[in-house]
Amino acid sequence: MARIDETAAPVAEKSVESSASAVEWASIFGGALAAFGVTIILMTLGPGLGLATTSPWSFTNPSPATFGTVAAIWLVVTQWLSSAFGGYLAGRLRTKWVGIRTEEIFFRDTAHGLLAWALATLLIAVLVTLGSVATAGVAAAAATSAPATPPTPEAAEQVRKIAVAFAFTTSLSLLVGAFVASAAGALGGFHRDEA
Repeated sequence: MARIDETAAPVAEKSVESSASAVEWASIFGGALAAFGVTIILMTLGPGLGLATTSPWSFTNPSPATFGTVAAIWLVVTQWLSSAFGGYLAGRLRTKWVGIRTEEIFFRDTAHGLLAWALATLLIAVLVTLGSVATAGVAAAAATSAPATPPTPEAAEQVRKIAVAFAFTTSLSLLVGAFVASAAGALGGFHRDEA
């Protein structure tokens, strides 16, 4: 019978690290494209619903401030819903990981949802930028034919306040959208591994 030396230091095992990337771009692109598609659907549905509530022949139309507030809320809801859908798909479409700790799987699924959100946000930003450039070109062409009147200080201050509110609302919405996409990615991955 061999005697075990209890004072000897244990030998550390070598950590086995996979050479494959933990990022599955196919599921991220799938989630991003789905989020992009849902965004386009909801962005076209919103103006239709908004214009259905107003009429040039009615005196009971909502005020411009109310109309603007509802439009801003619709944009925020659109961003959150599309982020959740894209993040969920990114987590659900990935292949099953085996031999990995639960915390690592949760992190990877969360990261997949976040990356799908980031890619979809980038696609929307490019689309909005291209539309803005085209609109600015048309506006510049129209402005050359009409004399420009300088804005009043009151109008400039009102535009500044609107721009500040828009910037804060957009950044907060994007931050929440990133969180929603990450959480949805984790949920999608959890449902993927349940199957």
